[in-house]
Amino acid sequence: MIQPAELEKFSAQVSAHLFGHILPFWSGPALDRKNGGWMAWLSNDLKSDRSQPKGLIVNTRLLWTFSAAYRARSDALFKQMAERAFDFVTAKFWDAEHGGAFWRLNDVGAVIDNSKKIYGQAFYIYAMSEFYRSFGNPTALNRAKELFELIERHAHDAKFGGYVEVCRRDWFEAGREARLSDKDMNEKKSMNNHLHVLEAYTNLHRVWPDVRVAERLHELVEIFLRRILDAHTNHLNHFFNEQWDVRSDTYTFGHDIEASWLLCETAEELGDEKLLKRVQTVAVEMAKTAFEEGLGADGSLCYEGRAGQIIDAGRECWPHAEALVGFLNAYEISRDAKFLAAALRVWNYIETNLVDRVHGEWFWRINPDGTVDSKLPKVSEWKGPYHATRACLETMRRIARLIR
Repeated sequence: MIQPAELEKFSAQVSAHLFGHILPFWSGPALDRKNGGWMAWLSNDLKSDRSQPKGLIVNTRLLWTFSAAYRARSDALFKQMAERAFDFVTAKFWDAEHGGAFWRLNDVGAVIDNSKKIYGQAFYIYAMSEFYRSFGNPTALNRAKELFELIERHAHDAKFGGYVEVCRRDWFEAGREARLSDKDMNEKKSMNNHLHVLEAYTNLHRVWPDVRVAERLHELVEIFLRRILDAHTNHLNHFFNEQWDVRSDTYTFGHDIEASWLLCETAEELGDEKLLKRVQTVAVEMAKTAFEEGLGADGSLCYEGRAGQIIDAGRECWPHAEALVGFLNAYEISRDAKFLAAALRVWNYIETNLVDRVHGEWFWRINPDGTVDSKLPKVSEWKGPYHATRACLETMRRIARLIR
């Protein structure tokens, strides 16, 4: 059995990594000192490409990151970075005419994609809620509330439940082009969208426990348990039509393990003990499946599977961040020592393979042969500090709880 001293050492390593490696990169080399905010794109060796878009996702995640970091350690630099991100997303991404947030800007801050992708709106709520938690800024809370109302008015499916993927700038449904990105299926509904609406509304409920937010959170948890999760395989299906018929046949281990702990977080926030017990039982089974089917002896997590077979053996950075939290969560629930050992193995893999000790941050992806995928950037509209920061903060919090 791992002793408290070993857990304290583990927590200290994670803390040192967050405050000494991750956050210094995003408050230093990644800043766009010319046009404001952060760089849109940096290669692994920090070469820029100013033709790349500045995305809503990475900028709202940056706002969340530094706001959450400030709650953990009230460093003036984190407050400065959080305010920088807040100013950027409110001044550049917010649509003053129709409400909601634009999807993409160019390098100088002009809008190049004005669509309202609900995934992106969710991260705007997630970030604004966290900024309010940290600094009590009423504008942030009001903006989060306003966006909640817009999503509920225009994107919620009152007949079948859940949310559409994309709306036009004026909030009418986008129609034929409904997908989040080019690699996604063009279907009405997706697991990924609902996972991050769940995450955003949970954070919103922390600062605004409105009964309607709670109702939607209950609906979202039931959708995951009854529609999105395949109870026979313990994997999440990815894409669905409007009536929730499954339209895909693959799963990603990172999303599975991420959802396992986010569902528990939501049930805890709702204070619903019966729901929490249901979700915890499912979470342990999902973690067990990820452990048995996707986790290597070295602590690496394969990316994608189908019908019990690995179809993408690459090791991307964000699933390892989520695996760290998901396995700790499964250990807290079950006290099965294999989950704690798995979390330690994942952390060792991160430190040994994903951390870039030359240029900072984490590499995006390790190829199946163990080499770094040099084609993928260090910074992009999809590559930011949110998964790593959250994993570190959650690990520190959960280890402290275990020691107590």
